[in-house]
Formats: sequence, C-alpha cells, structure tokens
Amino acid sequence: MRKKTNAQLDLWTRIARWCYRKAPLLFTKVPDIYRDKVPAHVRRPLNAYGQLMRIDRPIGVYLLLWPTLWALLLASDGAPNLSLIVIFTLGTFLMRSAGCVINDIADRNFDGKVKRTKNRPLARGTASVQEALGLFIALSLCAFALVLTLNLFTVALSFGAILIASIYPFMKRHTYFPQVILGAAFAWSIPMAYGAVEGEVPIEAWLMYLSTLMWVLAYDTFYGMVDRKDDLKLGIKSTAILFGDADLPIIAVIQTFFIFGMLLLGVRLELTWPYYVGLLCAVCLMAYQFWITRKRNPEQCFKAFLNNNYVGLIILLGMIGHYATR
Repeated sequence: MRKKTNAQLDLWTRIARWCYRKAPLLFTKVPDIYRDKVPAHVRRPLNAYGQLMRIDRPIGVYLLLWPTLWALLLASDGAPNLSLIVIFTLGTFLMRSAGCVINDIADRNFDGKVKRTKNRPLARGTASVQEALGLFIALSLCAFALVLTLNLFTVALSFGAILIASIYPFMKRHTYFPQVILGAAFAWSIPMAYGAVEGEVPIEAWLMYLSTLMWVLAYDTFYGMVDRKDDLKLGIKSTAILFGDADLPIIAVIQTFFIFGMLLLGVRLELTWPYYVGLLCAVCLMAYQFWITRKRNPEQCFKAFLNNNYVGLIILLGMIGHYATR
C-alpha cells in the first residue's frame, strides 16, 4: 500500500508542476483568443452565462472541492482513483454553477437593490429568466450524467444533493438559518465520495459531514455580514442578522465545533502528526479571520470569507502529509 500511495503522490506532484507551468496560459492566451476570434454577438450571451455560473469567481468551487477531496483521500486510504477525482471535480464545478444560477433566479427581484449583486445578469437584464432556467437544467443534467458513471448507491445519494441545493435559495425568505442548508448542500459531497469508493457511508463520513457543515455555517456567516445592512432593509434573513452583535463570538463557537470534529475524525482514523499540524495552521488562519473582522468592516468580512479557501487547502495538505510519512 505504501508503494501505491507513493506512486499516487508522485503522479500528483508531476500534475501540480505541469499546472504551475501551463496554467498561466489560461489567463493570457485564452482571453485573447476569445476576444479576437469570437464574434461580439456570440460573446455577449456567453459572458452573461459565465457570470450566472460565477466562472469569474471560482471561490465557491474551491470551498466545495476541498471537503470532497478530503473524503476521497480518506475513503481510499490515501490512493484515490484518478477517474473519481476527475468525476467529482467536474461535478463540483457543475453543481456549484447550477446552484449559482438557481440562486440568481430566486433572488432576481432583490439583487438589483443590493450593492454587491446589482450587476448580476438577471438584475441588469443581460440574461432572461428563461435563459437562466435553461442553463440551470443543462448544468444539472450534465452533473447527473457524471453521477450515472458511479455505483447505484452513489446515484441514490445524489438525489439528496439535488433536493438540498434546490431549496437553499428560497430559505432566506423563511428562516434565519439558510447557511445551515448551504452547509448541508456543500457537505453532501462527503457521503457521496465515500459511497463511490466504499459503497457505504461509515460513521467517519458523517462525522466529517457534520464538521464541514459547521465550517460552512461559520464562513458563510462572514459572507452574510457583508450584505447585512442591505438584507435588513429587504427583509432577507441570515445567521449574520440573527446573531447581531454576538456574531463573532458565535462564529468562534461554531469554528471550535468544526475543529473538534476534525480532531475526533483524526483520532478515529489514527491519522499522524502532519494532519494535526494542518489543523493547527487552520486554527491560526481562523484567528487571523477574527483579527481582520474585529471592526466588522464589510470588505474585511468578505476577506475573511475568502480566507477559508486556505483553511480547506491546508487541511488537505495535512491529510496528504499523513499518507506521505506513515
């Protein structure tokens, strides 16, 4: 098993080096080709669809991807199947994009009144509701086609993901806890990943699921703090509004539950010291988030939200370190 794990790590090291050298081309050559070769009347709707999918803002993909990779890595004992990584990575992109589209459809009457969202395509009129619905259906069908390549158990689990993702955009009108629903949706890739690898969802997967839900609840409350003033005027509900002046202490408690859950996961799976170093680094990043948001400045709250990308990454690196050193 150690030889297999080392071979996997060597493969991913080579892939990472190739991406490091070639990825900059995506940000130089591709935009130039798109601008110079694609006619303007074709670019306009494509730009609107890309904005609906948040292609220009991939943070949501990253935050959804990290727990997925955690689960694939641990479920496969450090040697995840390459095809599963590709399927789940593409599925993460497609489902996050579909979620953004249905969210914009649900919020189309509010987005134009909020500073941060007033330039979204449906709010500006650069895309129609019918076009957005068509895009949502297309993305969902593509994601489901990927799921159909997995075992029947995982296919069955995918219906839970569809249900949770579909109701989330409408929860902010009825409950102060839409962030909990978002956490349930973002963490659902964990049981699906375990199901795809093991054909079952063990207790460790549910422990990771609940811990990740806490993590999402915490960082999406930071996100909600950015729009709190506008949301209060519009009657939109969120944990940021519910927590009020106690927002930072409550976020601290929620993040403590997350770290404790991940510690317990490490103990149950007998993970070694690199994993715990990763968790310690995650705690330091969270302390930084509290420092920059101590005055509750909206820009700093958004920065704290973005910083959670590094939390997810550093925990993944800790898991990889466990398998590399055992």
